Parts: sequence; C-alpha cells; structure tokens
Amino acid sequence: MNLGLIFMTDPKLIRNIAIIAHVDHGKTTMVDGLLKQSNTFRDNQAEMSQDLIMDSGDQEHERGITITAKQTSIYHGDYKINIIDTPGHADFSGEVERTLNMADGVLLVVDAQEGPMPQTKFVLSKALELGLKPVVIINKIDKPSRRIDEVIDEVSDLFLELAIDDSQLHYPVYYAIGRDGKAWKELPDNPSEHADLTPIFDAIISDIPAPTVEVDMPFQLLVTSLQYDNFLGKYAIGRITRGDIKRAQQVVLIKRDGSLINGKIDKIFGYRGLNREEVDAAGAGDIVALTGIAEAHIGETIADKENPEALPVIDIEAPTLSMYLGPNTSPMKGKEAKYNTSRQIGDRLRQELETNVSLRLRDEGIGFVVSGRGELHLSVLIETLRREDFEFEVGRPQAVTIEEDGIVKEPVEELLIEVGAEFLGAVSQELGARRATLLKQEQTSAGTTRTTYILPTRAMIGLRNLLLTATKGTIIMNSLPYGYQPLGAKLQQLRNGALIATEAGSTTAFALDNASARGELFVGPGTVVYQGMIVGVYNRAGDLDVNVCRGKQLTNMRTSSSDGTVQLTPFTDLSLEQSVDFIEDDELLEVTPKSLRLRKRFLDPNQRKRNSKN
Repeated sequence: MNLGLIFMTDPKLIRNIAIIAHVDHGKTTMVDGLLKQSNTFRDNQAEMSQDLIMDSGDQEHERGITITAKQTSIYHGDYKINIIDTPGHADFSGEVERTLNMADGVLLVVDAQEGPMPQTKFVLSKALELGLKPVVIINKIDKPSRRIDEVIDEVSDLFLELAIDDSQLHYPVYYAIGRDGKAWKELPDNPSEHADLTPIFDAIISDIPAPTVEVDMPFQLLVTSLQYDNFLGKYAIGRITRGDIKRAQQVVLIKRDGSLINGKIDKIFGYRGLNREEVDAAGAGDIVALTGIAEAHIGETIADKENPEALPVIDIEAPTLSMYLGPNTSPMKGKEAKYNTSRQIGDRLRQELETNVSLRLRDEGIGFVVSGRGELHLSVLIETLRREDFEFEVGRPQAVTIEEDGIVKEPVEELLIEVGAEFLGAVSQELGARRATLLKQEQTSAGTTRTTYILPTRAMIGLRNLLLTATKGTIIMNSLPYGYQPLGAKLQQLRNGALIATEAGSTTAFALDNASARGELFVGPGTVVYQGMIVGVYNRAGDLDVNVCRGKQLTNMRTSSSDGTVQLTPFTDLSLEQSVDFIEDDELLEVTPKSLRLRKRFLDPNQRKRNSKN
C-alpha cells in the first residue's frame, strides 16, 4: 500500500477537532473509546491507547492532568479525523493557544453531575475566540447523582457569557457514558441499553466543518508544535493551510522578524492512530510533522520557496509569575546530580523555550529569572529538570507586573471555591487576609457552598496548601487569569518564622526532640544538614536558630529513667509545591534529583543579621 496516497486526503474528508474537558470529566476515556471503535489499531494497541495518547509523560500520569498538547488520527469510513488533546489548566494556556489554531471545531465534554468547571470555561473561551464550532457531550449520565437538565442550563449560561457571535449559541448536545463507549443523540430512558459511539462519529462529520483551505495555492504551514528525535532531529508540526507538500521539496522558513531561511523537507509524517507514519506527500487541511527544518520555532511559517508568504504569528498571553533559578550554592553542591553548572542549566532552559511557548527567560549573571503562567507551570518545569539529573536552587515566586499609562499593574485571578458550609469561615478568613474580593456566593445541589473571588496572583502563592489543610482536604478550587489591576500594598507575612540549623552534621533524635517543642520539624533523625538550612517552622513569628545535631551528654550517673527512648513526633515531609509555597524572599529551595532542602539565602547568621538591617 502506498502510504503517500492515504494522506493526500480531500480536505472535505478531513475533520480537525480539539477535545475540551475539566479534569476527571472523561476526556481520556472518550478518546480511548473513539480510538478502539474506529478500528484504527490492533486490539493490543487499543488497550494501551489511554496511557499512550492522553497522558504519556510521567508527570501527567502522577498528577492526573494533561500538560502538553498531543494529536492523533482515526478513520471513520472515508473520513480522517485528527484529534487534538488540549490541557485544561490555565497554567498551560500557551499549549492551548498554539494548538487550537490547528482545529476547526471542539468537543466539549461535561460531567453530568459537576457541570461546566472553570478550566472548561477557560479553554472554551479560547476556542470561541478563534471561531471554532462547538459540540457538547454530557458525559457520565449513568451517575446516581446526575443532574442533566441543570447541567445543560449551566452550559447554556456559559455559552451566553463567552460567545463571540450569535451563531455560537446554537450547538448540538449529545449524551454519553465514555467509560462504556456509549453515546446517544437523545437522552436514553435506559442508559444500560446497548449502544456505541457512532453518534459522536456522526456528530464530528456532520457538525464540525471541514478545514477552510486553498488547495491550488502555494504551500503554507504554521509551526504550532515541536518534537525531537535522536535520529531525525527536530519535527515541525502544524496544519497545512494551503497547497501540498512533497518529500525533498524546497521551502522557505519565515522567521518572526521576517527574515527568510532556505530549507528542504527531509521527511513527511502523517498521524495514524498512535503512530507517526512516513508519507510521500500531504495536502491542505491535514496535520503533519516535517523534518529537515532545524531552525524552525513555534509561531513561524514554512512556505513555498517561490511564494514565501507568512501566516499571522500565534499570540501568546504574557507570563504572570517569575522566580529565580540558578546553580546550587549550598555546601551539598555536586553530591547528588550530574548537571549543576550555570552553563548546563542555561542551555537546558533555552532548549525548553523552543517548545514551552509560555515560558520566558532572563539572564541574571550567574543564574536566571524564569517566568511562567502560574505555580503549576513553574513546578512542572522544576520537576522536569530534577528528573533529568539537574541540581539547582530556586527563589520565591514573584508576580510579573506591567506598566500601562505610567501605572504599575499586577495580574489578578478569578478564584472559584467549592467547600462544605462548616469550613466556609476558615476559607473566608484566609482569603480576607490576602485581600480577596468576594464576587458571588451560591449553594450547589450537592449541599456545598460555591464562592467566587478576585485576588492578586501573588496572594495565590501558598494558598492551595493552606486551604487544603484548613478544610481537611475537602476543598475544590480552580483559578483563571482575570486581567490586571493597579499594584496594591505589600501583603502581610502570613507564615511563622523558621527553625534554622546552627551547625553542620547529622541530626540526632535527642536534639530533634528538644527542637520539636519549638515548632514543626521538616527533617528526621540521621538527616545531613548544614548551617543555615531550614529544619522546621517556628511556632512564633521570627526565626530561631537551633542545634539539631547535638548528642546527649554522657555521664557516669545512671537512673531508671535517664536512658528512656525518645518518642519523636513524625516530621512533615514537604512536597515540591509545598516547599516552593513555604519560602520567603530571604530563602531558597535547593533542588536535587534526590532531595529538596529549604535554606536561608545567607547561610551565616551574622551575615543574615547585617542583611536584615539594610
């Protein structure tokens, strides 16, 4: 079979769709069902599709979220359907903004019990801004606590709020049980009856428009994604806007500044199921991966050599949070990682800039200032570097301000919280201290209280962990960018002081037992510490120096109680996100593949005192 002929598909037979859903609303299982019922693969491949397609990275599996956008293709009859999976979190909005450019419509998957959630709202707003055609799927209609009519009303309200023109208010609604691979055009009386996903396939073909392309014009493609391969190098991925492309064809790369770089297409890959397959040629409307254009970056245009015309550059929203990231300067440097120099870290960060379009990097001498779209965005980057055997230190996240008409403005966020009534007072008290403004409060059908606040982005730092503790882990909270407002006064310090080790060595149970009376410990016995390292949080304001390495004084006098076993309170082992939330402006987090260590920026206590007076 000539694979090249397969991918020279008539644009009228192509459908490019993006799938939108809040976390746990069934996006993964829906795509998994479409993959299996399309008969695109062998049975054993279909069984693995959920792991391989939607959340293929280690962090995506562990966090249960989609971090990077991906694409796959399935066939239904004569039609080729390109499916683009989009992250739902606002922190990864750069991924959303660049990949939605390849789609002509979206499948909005909504849980029949929870209804549309803030992350759904964010991605849907981006889709409607681009004029994409929506199809709504009410999923999990077999839930005992389903409230289908209310959810349909909530979706209608969401479209009224976000629609750009009247035509977007008319959308088809389908019903599904994604886990069982069932869907219906009308709400079934008995969801257990036999059904399959044919209505969803029919909806994609009938309700989603074919790509609007110019077949007979010179070739043009906007690079919307990059991937790397040890054998073939860089893949430039995008949708062919017009014309067609053949192997070994001469092309021109149009950079952001308008400069031209000549190149030649080495290989062309189309998507078929879980795999990329090499093809001889590809036509307008299809999504392809090209090799041979090593200088390509996201947002640039690959065009015909004789008619080099650039497509509009993808507009990415500005970062909202920044943090210092530089080489490790602690006494433990070089003991737990392979890469630890400023040059190695800088090279890796610059490589990340090519694919992570929301990221910004500024050189700060020995270290760097990295800017991203939120705490989650930055913590994913830190964890990625850590797993690649890098060692470094990071500072406290700071809000990225802008200046408009001579006024300094800071980013603000819309925060939606759902919590039981018994915890509402604790939540309100914490948000009040962070200068949050209450917009709306309502009761849900589940008996919880749903509140919406507006607060500065800098006030969000550390908030999630505090509220999870205050509500015994029952809170549901999501945030969205809400624009900018004039920079407000500095927030009061919301954290107690730190317990700081006064000398280097290994901690002892005897010393930790004494220190535990002063606060909450972050280290256990036998932990190697150094002077200036934070070993716990003090139960008062202000820092306290403690010796956690002191052994028990030996004497020749013994009593029945003097050698009693020390009973230590279990120490708190902070996660990466909790550690980043904990640090203040004069503190750093040391990150290695094996350890996370909190420390003061100045390790020497005398130097800390001199610096605090300045």
